[in-house]
Amino acid sequence: MLQQGMAHHREGRLAEAAECYRRVPVSDPEYENARYQLGLIAHQEGRLEDAIAAYRRALAIEPAFVDGQSNLGNALQELGRFDEALAAYRAALAVDPSRANIWYTAGCAESARKHYVAAIACFRRALALVPEWREAQHNLAHMVFNLGQVDEALALFRRAAEGTHPELPRSMVAVVIPGSPTSDNQGILDARSTFADHDLPAARSVRHARHPRLRVGYLSSFFHSHNWMKPVWGLINQHDRSALDLHIFSDAPLSAIEYGYRQQAGDQYHDISASLNDAVADLIEHAGIDVLVDLNGYSAMRRLPIAALKPAPVLIGWFNMFATTGMACYDCLIGDAEVVPVDEERYYRERIIRVPGSYLTFEVGYPVPDVVAPPCLAKGAITFGCLAPLYKITPDVIGVWRRILGEVPDSTLVLKSTALAGEDERQFVRDQFPEGRVRLYGPSDHYEFLKTYDEIDIALDTFPYNGGTTTTEAIWQGVPVVTFWGDRWVARTSASILRAGRLGDYVRRDIHDYAACAIELSRAPTKLAELRATMRERLTRSPVCDTPGFARHMERVYFET
Repeated sequence: MLQQGMAHHREGRLAEAAECYRRVPVSDPEYENARYQLGLIAHQEGRLEDAIAAYRRALAIEPAFVDGQSNLGNALQELGRFDEALAAYRAALAVDPSRANIWYTAGCAESARKHYVAAIACFRRALALVPEWREAQHNLAHMVFNLGQVDEALALFRRAAEGTHPELPRSMVAVVIPGSPTSDNQGILDARSTFADHDLPAARSVRHARHPRLRVGYLSSFFHSHNWMKPVWGLINQHDRSALDLHIFSDAPLSAIEYGYRQQAGDQYHDISASLNDAVADLIEHAGIDVLVDLNGYSAMRRLPIAALKPAPVLIGWFNMFATTGMACYDCLIGDAEVVPVDEERYYRERIIRVPGSYLTFEVGYPVPDVVAPPCLAKGAITFGCLAPLYKITPDVIGVWRRILGEVPDSTLVLKSTALAGEDERQFVRDQFPEGRVRLYGPSDHYEFLKTYDEIDIALDTFPYNGGTTTTEAIWQGVPVVTFWGDRWVARTSASILRAGRLGDYVRRDIHDYAACAIELSRAPTKLAELRATMRERLTRSPVCDTPGFARHMERVYFET
């Protein structure tokens, strides 16, 4: 009966196969297999709970049934029950550790629950068994990237792109390469141009006469992230509505925007969260947008095809544009004299337009903690800190931070990141510093996140991928940020913000001067106290917070492009 059922199963006659499996008697040695086959049918039909029940019945008879445990894990993982799925995978691997596919699916489950260290171990085991498994290379690359191993991730993505389906890993090469310590401007241009030319749609032909009032559209997947949107709302709120009509194309409803946006009469808000890219492009085109400002760039890859389609006559990149897009569709990118020197324009497919001061002026329109005195006054020892995402904290960064800690007696370092939620991830970072010199915190709500600056005397910037939001938040809380002028746009973002904020003393010429600045500043607690007490007020009077002036500069760009 089992063989007849399997014959039906192979031919796709699932109902007949299921009936045969059910008729296998308990006394039959194949009864366990029949239960398992019923689970496969339920799984194939999407009846996951039925599949799980059938797999469990088979495993009650034979717990060491490897395929039964593996498929039970797969069904549980599809339902988001990752802990249970991993228990099933471990049971299978305890019987047969040579099953690369089970190591791979276990890695996917660990990844889904953001246990990056465990996921890395699983994907490495899968690759030890099947070295050229492109999907495993791709997934391992994501995991090591999340832990700051950017160059290893880049190499893995490039290997994965050698497979039969290169599109996804090629896109990830384009995403991560600006933050690669061993890459340069030419490498970024080449990688992003290759991705754009091979994997993005061609631009539409959109031409229409400009309206009496310029129609400007802003496209973003992050309008609801109020802390990240400080520069964006600073611009949008200051626009002269007598001169232009404003359209917002958002991947979140207006109700999700709690802070920042001060809606004015005539503004058009479009919730595109449920729309496919072609439909969004149609909406932008039918709205008659004259100038579309893309705020996403490579930070929202699923929306990058909208920019590629170029649904407005003029397409401008700003905000998340810290390198060339490699795309021919952008008319220009907005930067400043700090981030893109004239002699580097050859590394951009887009025209570079520089605004005075920083291209990231900002206003803080949400609740923040009060500024407190630097903790060194009470502790008698310096606390350095960095609240950047862990993927920006590369081995080179850690090496310099270790040197700084070694030069400043009794100093400690505070790191806080969503990637530090798990103990394995915290131990991974802890192992790279002298014992007892680093304090690690996982995620929290944003107000509590900002309260962490109460514990920090001096913020240390990351490189080559500088802070942007991280830098503005640190200085708003009165904490000076030490950085240096790097070799590419993404390595000069903090320099742009700090110099426009009249904090240029903390922008140094190279990595050695960066370390010297941090050490020198650690020996000046009185200066730290003075900075803490005055920095927020100084910032509000500086060009970095001159959002009305920045709006006038941007409006001139829109009308003249």
